[in-house]
Amino acid sequence: MMILSMTGFGRAETVYESTKITVDIKSLNSKSFDLNVKIPLRYKEKEFEIRKLLNDKILRGKVDCYINCENLEDSNDVKINQEVVKNYIEQLKAVASDAPDFEYLKMAVRMPDVLSTKNSDLDENEWNTLLAVVQESVSKFNEFRQTEGNNLAEEIEKIILNIESNLNKVAQYEEERIQPIKDRYQSALKNFDNIDETRFYQEMVYFVEKLDISEEKVRLSQHIKYYLEVMRNEDFNGKKLGFIAQEMGREINTLGSKANHSEIQKLVVEMKDDLEKIKEQTLNVL
Repeated sequence: MMILSMTGFGRAETVYESTKITVDIKSLNSKSFDLNVKIPLRYKEKEFEIRKLLNDKILRGKVDCYINCENLEDSNDVKINQEVVKNYIEQLKAVASDAPDFEYLKMAVRMPDVLSTKNSDLDENEWNTLLAVVQESVSKFNEFRQTEGNNLAEEIEKIILNIESNLNKVAQYEEERIQPIKDRYQSALKNFDNIDETRFYQEMVYFVEKLDISEEKVRLSQHIKYYLEVMRNEDFNGKKLGFIAQEMGREINTLGSKANHSEIQKLVVEMKDDLEKIKEQTLNVL
């Protein structure tokens, strides 16, 4: 498996005894698993099981799951509990007796338990039907994540190889970067008398070593290879890729601070720009 996108969408639907059941799942990126479920009152007793299924299969992201039921027949299974309505009206009148009767009715019908449906008990067949639709929606959701992940991997790989290409270009400027420093030291040496040449050359070597970028180049190259290896071979690797990108950033920054050459600085700026793109893309990797 290559990388999966944290962004996903899946929809599934079926019909059970003249009721159309639709399940929509969508997600955006998030550091943790943040689940919002909207479910009809009829299925509330199964909400915990549905949440557990989604948690096990989706793992991470800001997830919305909407379950909707639509009656396909003209017959109306909804009834008004008239005694409940009358009781609400009587209590409302006791609180405020100066309102018109229709105002009490308008308030009463908004109260809990006013409406009920026939055959409200959820049987095993209907639950199994609902469960199958949720599972199908999750399956389509994960297929979407895989497709988006493949596109994401192609884009990230293109950018990270561009960083590697710019890193390789640094080598052509290294000798001309150091030589002017050596020349300035040699010129300065001629302007002074009684100079301890041994000490002078020790200081020059020390200064040149401070500008040496070979270690940064090696480490950055290793980070690039490791990033690609993790992206191609490890599952659910978003957080790990984020950590590697941070390490790449440290080496690029150090490279820039030591560069002391305009062309290398330009390459460093391009690498930083590409790394920001990678960091942004990595946030969307599961």
